[in-house]
Formats: sequence, C-alpha cells, structure tokens
Amino acid sequence: MDNCLFCKIASKKIPASVVYEDEEMLAFKDINPAAPVHLLVIPKVHVATLSDTTAEHTAMLGRLLALAPKLAEEHGCAVVHGPDGPQGGYKTLINSGPNGGQEVYHLHLHVIGGPKPWSGQR
Repeated sequence: MDNCLFCKIASKKIPASVVYEDEEMLAFKDINPAAPVHLLVIPKVHVATLSDTTAEHTAMLGRLLALAPKLAEEHGCAVVHGPDGPQGGYKTLINSGPNGGQEVYHLHLHVIGGPKPWSGQR
C-alpha cells in the first residue's frame, strides 16, 4: 500500500528502531511508548485490520503471536515463575478499527511491558 506508514517502514522507506526482522515479520519500538518497553510487531504483508484476516492468514497470525514472548523476554519483560508465583510480564494488544483505537491501518501487535505504573493504559 503506497500510503501505509507501516508498509513504508517494512520496505525501509521510513526509518524505525527495528528490534527484529525476518522474511515475514518486523518489530520496532513505538515512537510514542505507553511503557518502558513498547514494541510494534507487524507482518510485512499488508492487512489493514485483524477483521480483514481470513483463513489464509492463520499461519501468519500464529507467527505474529509466537514472536511476542520472544521479544518480551529479549527486552526484560519475561514471565518468570518463582516460589511466590509468576513475576514480570507484558501486555499484548491488537487495536481493530476506529472504535478499537486503531490509528495505523496495517495489522500490528503491541508488546508492552516494564514496571507496573503503566498497566492500566491502552
């Protein structure tokens, strides 16, 4: 998509703080973070919203979600199971459509973590 911000980032036409890239996915730091760790994970293929996905996107959606815990761990937000129960953690979020708070119409997954004061946001 010619006017899609995230397509431009994926094609390197616009710079971003990339933290992960493979043939299908790109992850980068949010420019307006809601927490100490706030990453956006996008498929390189353009899909406007989660509601626009079909059965053909099932594998891509699985890879998108499977990437979240890997990135969270790499950025210090892993869930650690200790004697007093789980510690740490992160939030994943997909906004869909205007009433869902979506601002960029390219499917993206937020990975948000860090100290708890942010936990009620977004």
